[in-house]
Amino acid sequence: LLICFMVSTTFIRETQLRIDLPEASGAPQAREDDAIEITVDGGGDYAVNDRLLLNSELATLVRALEEATGGRPAADARVIITADATAQHQAVVRAMDAAGRVGLVRISITTRQPDAEE
Repeated sequence: LLICFMVSTTFIRETQLRIDLPEASGAPQAREDDAIEITVDGGGDYAVNDRLLLNSELATLVRALEEATGGRPAADARVIITADATAQHQAVVRAMDAAGRVGLVRISITTRQPDAEE
């Protein structure tokens, strides 16, 4: 997991949730077109592949991830967690837990490059 946190992607994608990405330095990774994206906003609301979930329950998130895999083997799919910088750690851990319950083990966390002034 530490490697996943250290090596992260640096893209910003518009979703239904407003996200302010945390900063981290590291080499950018290419985004896979078939990756499943979990978005977590500052209030702990989730979206899976830009579909806003009805609630923040673990079971709802697991069902959404099962649908997002589309019948393909979960071990082959990649999950990208895009969490707001102000999101609670528990909300991100819940997203990782849901992914693990579905069998999704290739997880990345998105960040943005630090501003040059800092």
